[in-house]
Amino acid sequence: MNSVLIIEDERSIADLYKIKLEIHDFLVKIAENGLEGLKVLENFKPDIILLDLKMPVMDGEKFLEKLRKTNKETPVVILTNVSKEEAPATLWHHGISDYFIKAHFTPTELVNIIEKIIK
Repeated sequence: MNSVLIIEDERSIADLYKIKLEIHDFLVKIAENGLEGLKVLENFKPDIILLDLKMPVMDGEKFLEKLRKTNKETPVVILTNVSKEEAPATLWHHGISDYFIKAHFTPTELVNIIEKIIK
């Protein structure tokens, strides 16, 4: 069974993705900010991470910076409402797998993207 960590502060969005992924037999964990995401990773090794950028406590950019110090392998997909032009340039230096604007993709399209990345 493939696994996904969703790091997203809007619970309704995270729950929507979780439900859709679980229908497709993914094991899903949710963290509401980057700090919580790092704590979840202490006991959970996902096949892929879906990461929002704008979050309280620890944003996506800081999470990615800390993650890549110890884990360079796990694919990270940015899933945000921040345009690529407004996103921090350092994201691409930390090896993200892809970048998507939430409003431009349905949960079904997201599942297809995730399946392609982890295969």
